[in-house]
Amino acid sequence: MRLSRFFLPILKENPKEAEIVSHRLMLRAGMIRQQSAGIYSFLPLGKRVLDKVCNIIREEQNRSGAIELLMPTIQSADLWRESGRYDAYGKEMLRIEDRHERDLLYGPTNEEMITDIFRSYVRSYKDLPLNLYHIQWKFRDEVRPRFGVMRSREFLMKDAYSFDLDFEAAQTAYHRMFVSYLRTFARCGLKAIPMRAETGPIGGNLSHEFIILASTGESEVFCHRDFLDLEVPGEGIDFSDAVSLAAIVDRWTTPYAATDEMHDTATWDALPEDDKVAARGIEVGHIFYFGTKYSSAMNAVVTGPDGKETPVHMGSYGIGPSRLVAATIEASHDENGIIWPKSIAPFDVGLINMKPGDAECDAACEQLYAEMGRAGLDVLYDDQDTRAGAKFATMDLIGLPMQVIVGPRGAKAGEAEIKIRASGERETIPLASVVTRVQA
Repeated sequence: MRLSRFFLPILKENPKEAEIVSHRLMLRAGMIRQQSAGIYSFLPLGKRVLDKVCNIIREEQNRSGAIELLMPTIQSADLWRESGRYDAYGKEMLRIEDRHERDLLYGPTNEEMITDIFRSYVRSYKDLPLNLYHIQWKFRDEVRPRFGVMRSREFLMKDAYSFDLDFEAAQTAYHRMFVSYLRTFARCGLKAIPMRAETGPIGGNLSHEFIILASTGESEVFCHRDFLDLEVPGEGIDFSDAVSLAAIVDRWTTPYAATDEMHDTATWDALPEDDKVAARGIEVGHIFYFGTKYSSAMNAVVTGPDGKETPVHMGSYGIGPSRLVAATIEASHDENGIIWPKSIAPFDVGLINMKPGDAECDAACEQLYAEMGRAGLDVLYDDQDTRAGAKFATMDLIGLPMQVIVGPRGAKAGEAEIKIRASGERETIPLASVVTRVQA
């Protein structure tokens, strides 16, 4: 993509309304635009990152055996009355009425709708286990939306829902999602630490929040240093092997890890000082087993092996892709701008023409642009006639992993400069080696 043809509305000044780093950088880098309180448009650069995050989530959900569908944003109030949550949910629910005076709502979550879909078609235990997921926009009327897309009213959510015959099978489904989440966040370039979360009136210990460490995080977290070196399962993991899944979950839940709400000071104080990591953290995912709460209320039953009908055991599993984009920036930035992990960067590389109009400079850049494109690299080519300082500032701000810089002197010598965004490392190499170097 040529920058001269791309829509990238960069802001030179820090927006006054931006309270945290991610909000400030997303606005400055032309990733988002606020339309009203807590509601944002994702502009082209932001949309490219959001799509890459969603693709990783989708690939890992599919790998785990979950099946994608798409549910509507508008839901019938009758389903929520059936579960007992319509009146209990509170003012965060946006309630509306259509022209026929039917009560509707803009979905804040989808437990009722997915339970209705399940009960309409599934009758036998032979059709289990089942996990259905979608990636869809949600709306919660936050009383004070803030921090940009980190806590907005409208947000993109991946929510999955598992259905199983009994607790043992539901626990395996939970483990399956637990491992899938470890892989998802690792592929997004993040180290996510699972921390036990509140389960509410259901009880038990099947509820975990996935937290990434960030100095600007919204909550205080405490964990054992072992988490920093735990190995995330590879893509060869067998999601049908319940024993292996349980062993992975055990390994990832044995060391101490807690948010401030769940913090046990006695257990924490007993740890050696060198093993303690106290930091700030951001929640990027939450998995939760809720048993037969909705299936019992909404009569979602299957016939078991004994011929008797029984409510299915359910769990829900959420990742907010729009929130994850902001959380990544909180965890990976410097004073100059964003530093994207390669896997979710909007472009693989930024190509900077230092002097558009110079014949040798133009020729070298056009050749590199074509060669990198043929090699499957996604390139943002700065072909605009602007000051060198502005070019560098823009590339650093938007945070592409690598920059290829071509000036008149380098073009004449058959060379280009490579800059690694994360480290600031620079090296000069022959033009003929650029594609290989960028791919590596």
